[in-house]
Order: sequence, then structure tokens, then C-alpha cells
Amino acid sequence: MAEQPNHLVSVDWVAEHLDDSAVCVLDVTARLDRVEGHIPGAVHFDVASAKGVLSDPVADLPWMWPSAERVTEALRAAGVDDGDLVVITASTPRPGIDSGTMWCTRAWWTLTRMGVRAVVLHGGNEAWVAAGHPVEMGPVEVAPGSITVGERASGRAEVDEVLDALGRPDACVVDALSRDNYEGRDPGYGPRRGHITGADNVPYLDLIEAETAAFKPVDEIRGLLSGVLDHDRVVTYCGGAIAATVVAFCLDMCGHRDVAVYDGSLMEWSRRDDLPMTDPSAG
Repeated sequence: MAEQPNHLVSVDWVAEHLDDSAVCVLDVTARLDRVEGHIPGAVHFDVASAKGVLSDPVADLPWMWPSAERVTEALRAAGVDDGDLVVITASTPRPGIDSGTMWCTRAWWTLTRMGVRAVVLHGGNEAWVAAGHPVEMGPVEVAPGSITVGERASGRAEVDEVLDALGRPDACVVDALSRDNYEGRDPGYGPRRGHITGADNVPYLDLIEAETAAFKPVDEIRGLLSGVLDHDRVVTYCGGAIAATVVAFCLDMCGHRDVAVYDGSLMEWSRRDDLPMTDPSAG
């Protein structure tokens, strides 16, 4: 995968810019206790916790869209200044569970929708180590930053916008979970299994070559998303609006600009009997 301006940078690029005061590396690894070492100077940014730095701490559901004030506070604590470029990286401590990809794209999606300059490290920490670059142990201390963010274009959809997209021929709704989850063979994310009625399925793992942000070539991604890219409006969802950001990230990388992530996803939708779901396994 070549570098993609505004989306991906290589490990070599990061190595060349580690001493650049206008570049901040944020590590969004889940279960940090299972990981040995991090990129020198990278600040741990807890996105993966249910009420983490990019989540609403008082919402009923986990990982709900945060306020601009909360994001500003978190970025300042991580040492980010106005105008800085944020490089987002991660590891995958437990393959199939703590995918580094989705935490990277969740951070990227939220930050860029709030006007932050951000990119994802292609291949994440695993690619960094594989290239022979050094790692550090322990937490990183930084001086407080000065950044202030504002919600310019949220990229966030709620129930009404999902229903609207389902009813429009020029729009589509995309389920980013596995085929087994989509077809109801997996337990799912609430009392009802399956998928939102009328949604298409593009499993986020189909878009990557390794579990930590090693994306397939853009031309290949574009082919996998060809039917989705034909629609003017796209809403993505998953279990809790995390994996859905992988598809949203890839759509944005392919040049599609009218994309939103359904915030509550199946954790909300499956609990509401007034909202349509299809469970192919029930037949």
C-alpha cells in the first residue's frame, strides 16, 4: 500500500519525522498490558475503553460520539497543538478480538470529522517492529498541548438517518461485520441477531491484509466497494460503531465524501423492536 495523503503514512515516513515537533504519534492499542513496547514518543490514547477519550462518558451505550470539548481535553492531555499532524497507530494484542485496525480508524474518523489533521500508520506497530525500528517501554510524559477542536461535519448518523438511507434509491446502508454475524449465525450485539433489513454486507476484514491497519491496495478496495461507491449517500454500522469506521475510512480514501457512521449501531438497533432486522438463520 502506497502512502495516501490524509489517510495513510508508512513506517519509514514516521521514522523520519519522530523528532518533528509538529507530528504527534498516538497509540490507540486496546489491552495495552498485553503489548511489549511502543513507538518512541508515542502517547497512549485510550480509545478502546467503553467510556474512553473519544466516547461520551454519560451515554447509556459505550463508544457514543463525544463532545468537541471532551476531544479537545483529551488531545491537549496527549500534547497535541493546533496545526499538528496526528499519526494514529496500534497493535492487535488478541487477533480476532482487539483488531488494531478498527481502533485506528475509529480515532481517525472521529478526529478528522472534528477538523484534526490525522493519518493512520499503515501496518501499525507490527509493521514498525518488522521494519527493524526501535521501541520504548513504559508511559510517555508530554507537555500539555494547545489544540481546540470543533465539530465541523460530524460524520455521525442516528436512527432517523439510517431509516432515511434505507428508503432512498441513491443511498445505502452497509454492515461492516462478518458474514456469520450478518446472517445471524453469530450471537450478535443484542437481543436480535442478523442485520438491519435492507443493509448490504462488506466485512471490514475483507479490506485489510493484516489485523493492524495493513490495508489492501486502493484499487482493490475500490473494487470491493464498487457497489457501495455507486450510491450518493452511505451509512455504515457494526456492533458499536467501531468496525464500521474501517469501511467509512476506506470509502473516504476512495474519494466518497457523503459517508456517516451509525453511532448506536446494533447495540441500539437490535434492542428496539420497532426497527426492522433480518435474521437469515431463523428461516
